[in-house]
Amino acid sequence: MVNKPSVLFLCVHNAGRSQIGAGWMRSLGEEAVQVYSAGSEPADQINPMAVKAMAEVGIDITDQRPKKWTDDLVQEVDVVISMGCGDTCPVYPEKRYIDWEIEDPAGKGIEMVRSVRDQIEKRVRELLVELLGEENK
Repeated sequence: MVNKPSVLFLCVHNAGRSQIGAGWMRSLGEEAVQVYSAGSEPADQINPMAVKAMAEVGIDITDQRPKKWTDDLVQEVDVVISMGCGDTCPVYPEKRYIDWEIEDPAGKGIEMVRSVRDQIEKRVRELLVELLGEENK
């Protein structure tokens, strides 16, 4: 059996961007990718606007909870997607890091959160082609 690629989405609160990224990756990558998300300072709950924006495209992230990253988790994955956690994100020399500079949707209205959702979808689709090949996009 071929090992599945694994991706960790990181942001500060693990309540918006990283949860949206993980939701897209789970939905589009189906069972072909191991998906994780975490934050350096997890919020109490996922941003309700992120939940709403994802529901609009048929992706349910209501069962997800913000969680703190661990060294073990970071070391376990193949790719770390950083979205605005800056110096608080863990850095290990042997890991592949990709920094997605996407505005934090915390406290913003649904239109802005939709824009963030759509930007992340595009990037997730591109990453999936890279990880899995053209036939799996």
